[in-house]
Amino acid sequence: MDGFASLWAALGLVLLIEGLLPLISPAGWRRMFLQLLQLRDGQIRFCGLLGVLAGLALLALS
Repeated sequence: MDGFASLWAALGLVLLIEGLLPLISPAGWRRMFLQLLQLRDGQIRFCGLLGVLAGLALLALS
């Protein structure tokens, strides 16, 4: 697989995983976003940082 094919495959997997929760539990998805709206910007940034670090760790392991 070349670089662009890998990128499209990764993007497809992200979209698939991101779509599972609203498909399975729309009410739970809505509750989660209502709770996210209660967080301060710094808390949201910290969660984003954790996601980026986890992604980098997974890429480093592969």
